Amino acid sequence: MAPGRARGTEGLRPADGCRTQSPGSRAALREDQYRSINHRVDASSLRMYRWYYSRICQWGLGLTIAMVLLLAFVERPSSLSISSDPRFRSPPWEPPCGLTESIEMVCLIIFSFDLAVKSYLIGWEEFRKSKWLVGYTVIISFSIIDWVLSVSMMCDEKLRIRRLLRPFFLLQNSSLMKKTLKCIKRTLPEIASVILLLALHLCLFTMIGMLLFAKTEDPKKNEEWRLHFRTMPDSLTSLLVLLTTANNPDVMIPAYSLHRAYSIFFVAFSVIGTYCLMNLLTAIIYNQFRGYLLMSVQTSIIRRRLGIRAAFQVLTCQAAQQAAEEHVLLDSVLRVMSRVQMKSYYRAAITTEAQQYADVGYMDREQFRKIFDELDKDRIKEHPPLPQYNSPVLQRLQVVFSHYYLTILGNAVALANVMCICTILVLNSEKSIAERDNYIMESINLCFILYYLFEMCVKIFAFGWRGYLSYRNNIFDGFLTILLLVLQITIYVTYRLPYSHWDPSSHGVMSLWEMVRLVNMLIVFRFLRIIPDIKLMALVASTLLDLLKNLRAFAGILVVVYYVYAVFGIWLFEGAIKPPPEISVLSNTTMENITSNFSMECGTYEQLGYWPNNFDDFAAAIILLYDVMIVNNWQAFMDAYSRYTTEWAKIYFVSWWLTSSVMWVNLFVALILENFIYKWDRSHSCSVTDVEKIRYETSVQLIFKEQIQEPTEEELLCQLHQHPHLNLHW
Repeated sequence: MAPGRARGTEGLRPADGCRTQSPGSRAALREDQYRSINHRVDASSLRMYRWYYSRICQWGLGLTIAMVLLLAFVERPSSLSISSDPRFRSPPWEPPCGLTESIEMVCLIIFSFDLAVKSYLIGWEEFRKSKWLVGYTVIISFSIIDWVLSVSMMCDEKLRIRRLLRPFFLLQNSSLMKKTLKCIKRTLPEIASVILLLALHLCLFTMIGMLLFAKTEDPKKNEEWRLHFRTMPDSLTSLLVLLTTANNPDVMIPAYSLHRAYSIFFVAFSVIGTYCLMNLLTAIIYNQFRGYLLMSVQTSIIRRRLGIRAAFQVLTCQAAQQAAEEHVLLDSVLRVMSRVQMKSYYRAAITTEAQQYADVGYMDREQFRKIFDELDKDRIKEHPPLPQYNSPVLQRLQVVFSHYYLTILGNAVALANVMCICTILVLNSEKSIAERDNYIMESINLCFILYYLFEMCVKIFAFGWRGYLSYRNNIFDGFLTILLLVLQITIYVTYRLPYSHWDPSSHGVMSLWEMVRLVNMLIVFRFLRIIPDIKLMALVASTLLDLLKNLRAFAGILVVVYYVYAVFGIWLFEGAIKPPPEISVLSNTTMENITSNFSMECGTYEQLGYWPNNFDDFAAAIILLYDVMIVNNWQAFMDAYSRYTTEWAKIYFVSWWLTSSVMWVNLFVALILENFIYKWDRSHSCSVTDVEKIRYETSVQLIFKEQIQEPTEEELLCQLHQHPHLNLHW
């Protein structure tokens, strides 16, 4: 920051010119918690701004993005078939030319309108600085050109380049995804250094392996060479797969059967590569991710403080204070807060905090900033008060039924119910449906369900309806109890108890056994009610729930990567693997020479029956990529596609393994560690019941709260001075 640009508060004086700021500008500046405030602030622009960022517009834009991405499942090659197995797959429904193209054009028109609104709101100068908006313009233009070419060719083109560009619409619409993408980009150099070390480790052991398992004159000793170290590509592939442990111990069995000492080579390779270098990669990604995420949060905090400071300056101008120190009127703050779009409990907390200055009637700059610290605080969930009963007997019953021991008793009964189901399942595991006595199980379940109903009723009596529903575990418990009761009544109405020897398969929409299974599954699912009552288990479950919220940006980037690789996979490998005719009736000995690439060796794609995993349509490609990301038997896919196409196909699968399993999974681990460590530190002062009473809302801002540095007044004023549209007089 240039020294001459910073100005102190003594230089800020409201003038007549600043009174032209519209009242909506104050609300808009406060809503810009984590968005840039460099947008137009005149009355008409602010109306457009607030309309654009309204919930209905943003949901509509998100729905449009989802629609254009989902077109890949319907476009040729269509995924609209029951099975992806080419042996059993019926011809999928192919949309007529113009159907998906019309939907896509509507989406492109909406994107063009979105671009026009964004460009107008920020102005030409800011538009030129935004690489994302410039890229948005290029992508939309190219997509329209490609769309015109597609329609002119009657939808018969082989490649739709715009299909590969669609994930950009998802990326550019999320500021958190952009930050995460920057985080990944910043982490790449450190990751590349470890991957280079992994490559050196892999090449070194490959050369040692080729020398160690070279071809000899004795054919009995050449099995390791023949299967895994015949050529340099085969050797590299075998050890790369061993790095993921997918072919362990298969890769070393031929050599290990000859001599015990050969195991030293494979153990040394795995220990150094899998347990040292790969875990070192996890540590580096975690460290770099945490460091950059802290910088990202720091930037977000600066944006929030900048928006608050700008709102204070506009309110000061509106108040036209003439005193030596700037103030804002409390009535103005409350009036603006009533128009701000934010969650109701945050608005209520900020309004309550501001009411502390009602006696004075105004706030200075520091007081104004502090009331917005409520945005960083956890929401404490208040439960309604217990209902009041006049009768001493009812009061005593209320004390009994509201006691924590009733919940413990309910958990014990639920455990007993699950144990009964397990016992009966073990006893009936070898019996046919006709041999099972389902009425015994139903009678047992009915007794337990009646207790669940009793427990629900007495809790409603003790806490009241509002108090009962204020606990999330009660909502879960009560819903399943009512559902179980309805199913039990349905069973006893449909299959009357005296007719216990009825053949249930011929009566009703569902057989008795199917309804019994459904009831048992719901009872087992209901047993999850114990989670909030065990502190560590509740902590883990709470972390998982928070991950659903904080993982949106990572999940979005993963969707983008899956989408791009699936499109590339279809372009490269669609229809590459075709099963021989009538493969199901052919024996292994008759499979020889059916095709030149076919192989029925143990562990191959064909022998394992992986035919449904292919790139013949978009949905099948997504599942295949997921199977490779899990790295279990991923070498079977890589081997098959390299045999049926070319050896260069291995580059595609290795790059996907690096991107998904190495990069993404480690980022996922990093986020889990951050969330869990933060929650673990906070949970030391909480009891089991506190976990239910306090609704933890973990965010990256709270995780790095201790490390965040507040921006100085000079830094804020310097940035406000550079605002292209906020014409304040300084």
